[in-house]
Amino acid sequence: MALSRIWSAFIIIAVLVAASKAFFSGDNQIFSRMVTGRADEAYDTTRYITVGSPQQGGNMSRDAFGKYLGGYGYVAADSAHPATVIISDNVNADSVVQLKARGQNVAVYTYSSIQTRLVKKADGIIETCKSAVNISIGLIGIMALFMGFMSIAERAGGIRLLSKIIGPFFSRLFPEIPKGHPAMGHMMMNFSANLLGLDNAATPFGIKAMESLQEINPKREVASNPQIMFLCLHAAGFTLIPISIIAVRASLRSANPTDIFVPCMITTFVATMAAMMIVAFKQKINLLQPVVLAWVGGLSAILILLVVYLTSLDAASVQMFSNVLSNGLILLIFLLIIFGAVYKKIDVFDAFIDGAKGGFETSVRIIPYLVGMLVAISLLRTSGTFDVIINGMKSLFAALGADTRFVDGLPTALIRPLSGGAARGMMIDTMKNFGADSYAGRLASIMQGSSDTTFYVIAVYFGAVSIKNTRYAVGAMLLADLVGILTAILLAYLFFGQG
Repeated sequence: MALSRIWSAFIIIAVLVAASKAFFSGDNQIFSRMVTGRADEAYDTTRYITVGSPQQGGNMSRDAFGKYLGGYGYVAADSAHPATVIISDNVNADSVVQLKARGQNVAVYTYSSIQTRLVKKADGIIETCKSAVNISIGLIGIMALFMGFMSIAERAGGIRLLSKIIGPFFSRLFPEIPKGHPAMGHMMMNFSANLLGLDNAATPFGIKAMESLQEINPKREVASNPQIMFLCLHAAGFTLIPISIIAVRASLRSANPTDIFVPCMITTFVATMAAMMIVAFKQKINLLQPVVLAWVGGLSAILILLVVYLTSLDAASVQMFSNVLSNGLILLIFLLIIFGAVYKKIDVFDAFIDGAKGGFETSVRIIPYLVGMLVAISLLRTSGTFDVIINGMKSLFAALGADTRFVDGLPTALIRPLSGGAARGMMIDTMKNFGADSYAGRLASIMQGSSDTTFYVIAVYFGAVSIKNTRYAVGAMLLADLVGILTAILLAYLFFGQG
């Protein structure tokens, strides 16, 4: 129901905004752009001159800033093509005044304010439908691969092994659950499935865990402490491999689809720790227990050392390290899965085929959902609704002297708590419009992997056990989501913000 309302609201708002533009601004072509427009249609070329340093407002090198503008149809002026736009770090500088005096109708912007004038073209609904199907077809191979390996891991007992390893840590977070209660095993299976990116397995395990927790809930219509802790940790979504995000990036022809692996892992870890501390504070759970400190301290130390090391590297070295670590870990996981399956005498290829079939079916099954969501998002873009919101936010941060590139990736984060399908569509739309390897595209990918769908989780999991009073669960989840969003932005600048 929530997704239905979101989808309907998108379409209604887009059409109303377009109608107002057609009526008040005389934009007679807006309806044509919404239906038959193409993102790859040529921009009207705008010639510009830069004065001073782009890093003053954009935090990019001069070459990177030129490429950034080029994506919007801006080309440097030359002797045959005079500038109509001057971009400077100081609009009142003498050199700017002199340049402006030489030309007619020359506009002057700062490196920050020019970014609020940039508008990306987007496909109309007809082209968007074609793109949605092409994206889904592109997902089939990589989804089949990863789901095949995950099936091998499940048959070989990998998920059960993870449950045993993680069990002592999580037992300290749920002191109200009796020792040996089956709810603990169900929660461990849910967390393990999440860790491996097995969304299809995580949901039934999670619902079973909620049902088990409901058996020991003294107030049947009020969320218990263990239920809230479980859902907040689940919604934070600590994931080892963001399979679906890597698959989408690959289908959109990213040069390195796995380069967001490490930032996603760190972001989900930070969001999970935030959720744990928020709920522990509310429930007065002592996190200073040896087992908890050992787990949290060990994982935190590894990630802190990783971040400290990365901050000591230049941009090229950070990119190379991220690529090597991401790809190396994925190959190591594949290797361990195969070794474990051979040791357990599992029919490896048969297990792989069974899982791969699921990947194929999933890729085909999402086509209607992807078409519907991308069409709604396309209408928002081509109607100018996104431009109003995004440029308003860019103007605000530009006025504060901040870099504004992160704003283009925010739509994914803003809608992520409401709908996973909508957020996935928003992420894909961002990568289509800005490029899979653009800063905005990578940031949207990290944000997509930074948390689960808060309101969906609330509706499905609490609804499964008829909980009506969720207490502080929504507030705790949204606060953890905010921590994840801020962490994603910081990590995106650390890993990808220098280019």
